[in-house]
Amino acid sequence: MLTDSHCHLDAPEFDGDRADVMRRARDAGVSTQIVPAIHAAEWPRLREVCAQCPGTHAAYGLHPMYLSEHRPEHLQTLREWVDRERPVAIGECGLDYFVEDLDRDAQQTYFDAQLRLAREVGLPVIVHARRAVDAVIASIRRINADGVDHELLRGVIHSYPGSREQARQLRDLGFLLGIGGPVTYERAHRLRALVADMPIEQLLLETDAPDQPDADIRGQRNEPERLRTVLDTVAELRGEPPDAIARRTSANAAALFGLPHAA
Repeated sequence: MLTDSHCHLDAPEFDGDRADVMRRARDAGVSTQIVPAIHAAEWPRLREVCAQCPGTHAAYGLHPMYLSEHRPEHLQTLREWVDRERPVAIGECGLDYFVEDLDRDAQQTYFDAQLRLAREVGLPVIVHARRAVDAVIASIRRINADGVDHELLRGVIHSYPGSREQARQLRDLGFLLGIGGPVTYERAHRLRALVADMPIEQLLLETDAPDQPDADIRGQRNEPERLRTVLDTVAELRGEPPDAIARRTSANAAALFGLPHAA
């Protein structure tokens, strides 16, 4: 069975047919989905969706692209939600240097606070790192260097956009890489070369549905069932059986997020 390590099932794009989307996912073998948040106002909705959809697991966080929605008090609210709801991760959080008018200092403030919280409570982080992988690595190292008596940070870089060397540094830091629809595009030469021989222990599969559709449905709404296409592409690039990739990536997700996993 497959684990979609990053899917926004609570998005309004699924309001009209969420039950059908879940059914198609199950039929495709996608039994587990991690559903990360983007801003505080939608946390209650995310909780409700996950309560209604078996196999879904919530993560709560403050996404850098929704900086205008965030308030400093939301960081305290996040701590309260984490203490009460016990999510599988903190996120989606991170840094986005692609959007030029996003205040980088404010992004950093929210990101650092979420990294500190994750380290304090022992949860992994789901990280957005668009054109900001080096800055994310520096942030992880800085928070890990804080003299606190907690385990080091761990997590996943969602929709990994970086280089082979950055991937190596992230592996040394205990971070996995989320691979989704972009790997199915033949023009994604650097990503496909990385996926072909990266350590399987560092690999997670994702869809980012309803965003980042694979090459076969470009321009359309993405769904968790499309994880099968990502799997087949990764297996072809690596020259390995899809079932073996499915088993290992699902085990990776189970270990990272503290989920049950049938070997």
